[in-house]
Amino acid sequence: MRDITVFSGSAHPRLAAEICAHLGTPLQACEVRRFANDCLEVQLKANCRERDVFLVQPLVPPVQEHLMELLLMLNAGRGASAARLTVVMPHNAYARSDKKDAPRTSLGGRLVADLLQAAGTGRVLTMTLHSPQVHGFFGVPVDHLHALRELAAHFRGSDPADSVVVSPDLGNAKEAATFARMLGVPLAVAAKQRFSDEDVRISAVIGDVAGRDVIVLDDEIARGSTMVELLGHLGRLGARSVRIACTHGLFSADSLRRLAERDEVREIVCTNTVPLRDESPSPKLTVLSVAPAFAEAIRRIHNGESVSALFEPA
Repeated sequence: MRDITVFSGSAHPRLAAEICAHLGTPLQACEVRRFANDCLEVQLKANCRERDVFLVQPLVPPVQEHLMELLLMLNAGRGASAARLTVVMPHNAYARSDKKDAPRTSLGGRLVADLLQAAGTGRVLTMTLHSPQVHGFFGVPVDHLHALRELAAHFRGSDPADSVVVSPDLGNAKEAATFARMLGVPLAVAAKQRFSDEDVRISAVIGDVAGRDVIVLDDEIARGSTMVELLGHLGRLGARSVRIACTHGLFSADSLRRLAERDEVREIVCTNTVPLRDESPSPKLTVLSVAPAFAEAIRRIHNGESVSALFEPA
């Protein structure tokens, strides 16, 4: 594509390369150096002057390193006279820090949005933010994609007629309802309370799951605490089998292995918004690519076309 330049930080270069392959443009080199005092320095190794520059960098562990790297990439691009800088952030880890649930608590989602804007971003392209209100933290345009199309296409291939979609909490119910409509199946919702990062309790599942194949849809799986708690409830309610679907498969604390070892779990499906930590993942895991969606969004942004069509369910 003419007058477009794409760089990747160190967080997920494989996804960036796949996006560039769909765009038909080369992925340009970005060099990250660490000084003896542990400070980072970034150098963009291709011309940016008066070009439309896209920086691909999800915020994944180590999150603080990758955030600082992204800020330095923005600083380098602005100093190199880029016409526009767009942050392509497939996963924003700080989107979970979206509200104050205790006195004198930081609001990381808002702070990260302010930092990106101060560093020079003119637009953000992201996918499946943990909370919709994080979209409003940014003072620049945000194109917020979802992976429901990719996930629905996958599950349609296995005849979901006797299935039910389950949302693990009320906050995700809207997305789960859209997903259930795309598959043409009913919806059930769990009532969840989170007391800490590891302490999650589900008091009830509203909807009929007895004798059905369950598809649990969540935005991300980190420790898997919610899924483990929900699996126990689904088993007691007589669910026949469970397939788990999420956009961001972080799978920290050995959660992928623990979920895959459950007999009732037939499949775990995620996308490649974040790199897999496990070099030899479970055979129950299926990873879907969102590179075509990001490539099409980048093409439309660059050409000044509407991106809203990509938000609608297929």
